Amino acid sequence: MTNASAFKAAYGFDRDEVRLGNWRAAPWNVWAFRNVSEFIPTARIAATPGLAEEPVVSPEGLLRQEFSLNGERITVAEAVRETSTDAMVVMKSGRIVADFHAPGFTLQSRHILFSTSKSVTSVVAGILQDDGLLDFQELVPRYVPELKSSAYGDARVRDVLDMRVSLDFEEVYHDPRGPYARYRRAGLLDPSEPGEEPETVVAFIAGLKKGRGDHGGVYHYASPNSDVLGLVIQGASGRRFPDLASERLFQPLGARQDAYVTVDRAGTPRTGGGINMTPRDLARIGEMMRQGGVANGRRIVSQSWVHDTITGGSSQAWAESTSASWLPKGRYHNKWYQTGNGAFFALGIHGQWLYINPRAEMVIAKFSSQPDAIVDDAKDFNLALFEALVKMI
Repeated sequence: MTNASAFKAAYGFDRDEVRLGNWRAAPWNVWAFRNVSEFIPTARIAATPGLAEEPVVSPEGLLRQEFSLNGERITVAEAVRETSTDAMVVMKSGRIVADFHAPGFTLQSRHILFSTSKSVTSVVAGILQDDGLLDFQELVPRYVPELKSSAYGDARVRDVLDMRVSLDFEEVYHDPRGPYARYRRAGLLDPSEPGEEPETVVAFIAGLKKGRGDHGGVYHYASPNSDVLGLVIQGASGRRFPDLASERLFQPLGARQDAYVTVDRAGTPRTGGGINMTPRDLARIGEMMRQGGVANGRRIVSQSWVHDTITGGSSQAWAESTSASWLPKGRYHNKWYQTGNGAFFALGIHGQWLYINPRAEMVIAKFSSQPDAIVDDAKDFNLALFEALVKMI
């Protein structure tokens, strides 16, 4: 059997079928989400040198467990399958109790986080705030002068962190000609349009205009805000984001595998959605958050920042947004979601999750290749699964 036919036997298509124009669509996304660096430029986020990963913890007992969903009994295995799960790590009281891996996924496999990247990036911002290098009440241009004439010219870093920037921008995933598609092309996530002048992420963001209202109003989800946060981090620290994230977060955390972040043609990191890492290392970030900013007995970010992140924010800003329909008691603060019942999470399109329930001492990292970018029913399904796991373990 040739290498080409072995690939097709594993994934159902040939490697050369995966292209920049289809990598987020099924069935190609199953392979593409684990191998982003083969078709998009990336920068390395170095892990802790010399640390070996521990053996896989069998999920078999957990997969057989049942829970109730919409009045019907369903097994965890069925829920994992129906949510297109690529990998899931379940931690209880700081210990890994189950690793689920789809075929072809290993302890060394890295997967794109999409917008879960935003929450990881915010931890680095919290570290810089602790250092006294970053003031969340300052205007964005203090750290990124290139954005002075954009919508961000009079926006605070706090507005960026909480998705409360007044921005003339809508996150419409299926419009190939809209501003979101232009944004993707600037980040090298989509193929160039014929005759279109190449654009960098910074140039795209610098051209964004303010919306009708003032900054600091209703929650308005816009991914460019989180790329702005990456630029703010670089401006405040004088460091490249991947180097700083490695030194101050991934290595103190005890990350076992190098992560990486996609970059545009100018080398700007896509901190809003381009981080790729292993599920166990993502779970370690969740455990650090559960422990109030501490990992391996070492403080990574202040307890006050973690406490503010998981309890602060405006309920009104969320309640007045369109997102309140799927998370009625929710809030969004420092790029993390709060459920309203004590749990909090990070979320990315196509089913990327980092769910933390401090009361139950539970952390769940889940990577998926759901065919659709955003479906509220799928989000509800995943949250129901996580809440069921909390009760089972």
